Amino acid sequence: MVYKDYFKFAIHSKNTMQHSFRKIVLLILLFPIFAFTAKAEESWTLQQCIEHALKHNIQIKQSVLSTDLTKGNLQQSEAALLPSINAGASNYYNYGKTIDPFTNNFATEKVRSDRYSLQANVNLFNGLQAYNTIKQNQLLLAAGKFDTEKIISDISLYVASSYLQILFDTEILELAQKQLLLTKSQVERTKKLVEAGSTAKGNLLSIESQAANEEVQVVTAQNNLDLSYLNLAQLLELEDPKNFKIVRPSLPENISAEALSDVGAIYQNALANRPEIKSANLKIKSAEKGISIAKGSLSPQLTMSGSYGTGYSGLSQRMVGEPMYGIAATPYITSSNEQVLGPVLLNNYEKTPFSKQVNDNLNKSFGFNLSIPIFNGFQVRNSINRAKINKLSAELNLETAEKTLYKSIQQAYSDAQAAFKKNVATQKAVSAFRESFSYSEQRYNLGMLNPVEYNDAKNKLTKAESELAQSKYDFIFKLNVLNFYQGKPIAF
Repeated sequence: MVYKDYFKFAIHSKNTMQHSFRKIVLLILLFPIFAFTAKAEESWTLQQCIEHALKHNIQIKQSVLSTDLTKGNLQQSEAALLPSINAGASNYYNYGKTIDPFTNNFATEKVRSDRYSLQANVNLFNGLQAYNTIKQNQLLLAAGKFDTEKIISDISLYVASSYLQILFDTEILELAQKQLLLTKSQVERTKKLVEAGSTAKGNLLSIESQAANEEVQVVTAQNNLDLSYLNLAQLLELEDPKNFKIVRPSLPENISAEALSDVGAIYQNALANRPEIKSANLKIKSAEKGISIAKGSLSPQLTMSGSYGTGYSGLSQRMVGEPMYGIAATPYITSSNEQVLGPVLLNNYEKTPFSKQVNDNLNKSFGFNLSIPIFNGFQVRNSINRAKINKLSAELNLETAEKTLYKSIQQAYSDAQAAFKKNVATQKAVSAFRESFSYSEQRYNLGMLNPVEYNDAKNKLTKAESELAQSKYDFIFKLNVLNFYQGKPIAF
């Protein structure tokens, strides 16, 4: 009995452990899904939105690639100062009559010849073209980095604008929902009055039509908010913006114009800090180097070169063994017309080995080459003229960038002032309309005001509150634009 109870207990313990193990495995498998869901539903701050946009924006990636190409050009121009060294090898088979280059003998049979060489060439002087090319590429690289900074700052501003648009649309939606809720409460109250015979049914129909109109306004506000979220999600390159939400920061209810600086001061600060101005200035200096490079073609060019080579010929022979004496016919004949014989020296020959020919045929050369330009079809003159035109174009680009910057600052400053003035005026209007609506609501509840007059007071308050929100967000954005031009981070 004891063993049976123990066996049951063991089986129960095993089943419990297996059940617990299954739970643990299930939790482990589901944890990534829970984590992903939590992350997907996590609200994004403005800084997170900007960082994500900068990381995934294609335009920034293209600008970085362009900068990398410029860096490669700089490295290549620096390497141009080094000597060029090249090795060569060739193998030839000749058929027919030829002169062997290593033995200087005529040959009519098939001849094999090999050549091996090592050549070096260095440019000693070329009118400082190599030096100026390096300086030009350094300037272009620095300008390219500033161009990337310009794109980064512009995208940051676009993200901030889209972010503020969501906050504005959210507030407008809340205002519309608040007004709809208030109107629905009036609908319920009017129904009771109609049932009690205290007011006409026409008043109920009028207030119900107002509620229907406000429901349309809520739907419109929700659609605008959804579109604003979609625009920001697309700017961030999000694949699925379905659960995308942003953090709603605490914005000041009352705004002050004390934060606005003078347009001239902002512009001077921007001239010293904005990347597009720095890039334009560097491109002018790069164009000046381009003129120097073109003028360098007018100078003499001095190069130094050297070579080291050897070769092999199939005709080359060498004598082997000791010479032998023998008897051979001579070109002479006797009076009886017989050939005269005489002693001759006989030698044995074999092809000269490859290794010996390589050593014997070594040749070295060293020299200088001076090239003085005299006339080249006006190519240099035209190159100099094009370089000067490029500089003038770069100067005009700088002037355009400065004027565009000043107009943008001037417009942002004017918009900020207008938004502030509108906000001040709208605050007074909202205060007055709220008091007027409160009075109208009391009169409507007492039956002293018809629905048309009540709705008119309510619509005026709603319009004033919407304009107040719009002026507030417009001022905050324009203030950030002015701070942006002064090199300050975007934050609210």
